[in-house]
Amino acid sequence: MKKSLVALALGAFALGAAEFVMMGILPQAARTMGVSIPFAGNFISSYAIGVCFGTLILVFGRKIPPKHLIIGFMALIIIGNMLSALSGNAPMLIAARFIAGLPHGAFFGTATLIAKSVADPGKETKAVSMMVTGQTVANMLGVPAGTLLAEHLSWRMTFVSLSAWAAVTLVLSFLWLPDVPAIKDAGIGGQFAFLRRRAPWFILGAVFLGNAGIFCWWSYVSPWLIRVGGYSSGMIPIMMMLAGFGMVIGGLVGGTIADRWRHAGTASLGQALSAIGLLLVFVIPGTPLTTAILTFWISFGLFFVSSPQQILMVEAGQGGGELIGGAAVQVAFNLGNAVGSLIGGFTLTATANDYQSPALSGTPLALMAVALLIIYSWRHETHTNALHRMRLVHSPEVGSKPQ
Repeated sequence: MKKSLVALALGAFALGAAEFVMMGILPQAARTMGVSIPFAGNFISSYAIGVCFGTLILVFGRKIPPKHLIIGFMALIIIGNMLSALSGNAPMLIAARFIAGLPHGAFFGTATLIAKSVADPGKETKAVSMMVTGQTVANMLGVPAGTLLAEHLSWRMTFVSLSAWAAVTLVLSFLWLPDVPAIKDAGIGGQFAFLRRRAPWFILGAVFLGNAGIFCWWSYVSPWLIRVGGYSSGMIPIMMMLAGFGMVIGGLVGGTIADRWRHAGTASLGQALSAIGLLLVFVIPGTPLTTAILTFWISFGLFFVSSPQQILMVEAGQGGGELIGGAAVQVAFNLGNAVGSLIGGFTLTATANDYQSPALSGTPLALMAVALLIIYSWRHETHTNALHRMRLVHSPEVGSKPQ
């Protein structure tokens, strides 16, 4: 694995852990801040909203070389997570989480461009999946480790550790990232020109709806595992590790298939798996075994779709909008997270904290995402130019007719 991809994966790890660790430490953070579990969902939503606003960094930083952008994002990650660790009340933590989310989408948009640039021909999606693997490994190792810190020391130490990780990544990014030239300067408006077409909106709609559906359930996965699965709070780190393992495998499998088949078609398969898993969360009685299987299953599907969707949007933005295209995936992803968290919280309140019900409210959203990906693949990934590539072939035999 190239050192540049390692540096990008380490940055993705920091962001992935910062984004998802709140699901593992939500009960402890809520208790310290003196708020309910549904209200603590705002600690998740505020990060996601920060991701949306953070894309503006790319709008005004389009002339900055990608390497320098990555280094700046790492500095912002350090600041946001340290502020989270030092928060004294719920509004302060919400604001700190917003700041921590600012570099997220911009980082992945920039990192996708760099990964694609250093990839071997024909392996661009796999290179992007290797970068995204940092985010999935964060869920397999970083989130459980952060949950353990919260369980045995303090949830604040989780954010201190993330700041330290980002500091190391900043140094390695300076040493290992290549000096990829800045993208073509198409002006502020030119960066968004690709959004005038209908096709990119199918992908962004699928990302938004798919993640909104999954995060109706995933935002409250810790109390779900405890109250429905029957696990003790001490077992949650292990279950987070299982979920992270599913994300790692899903991300690598999705990236490998997408290099050999349709990108949107590949994403539709992963999204369908997650939708079926959400329905099963509601239908199947909760036991330690079934909740473990479904945790792995849905997590597998969640990141199976990641690299194909990233590549689709970077390619859609060619001509000056590559960074915005890559970042737009993360904006849609995290906007879906925010909406899903809110819908899940409302569902919990309406059902008197029935922790299986958020999965049912998320299932229709996930199915709509599957439909959008299938439509995109059908309309935009079926033309192969085969007719134009046909040529007349003569048999070597004398007097034979053209084939």
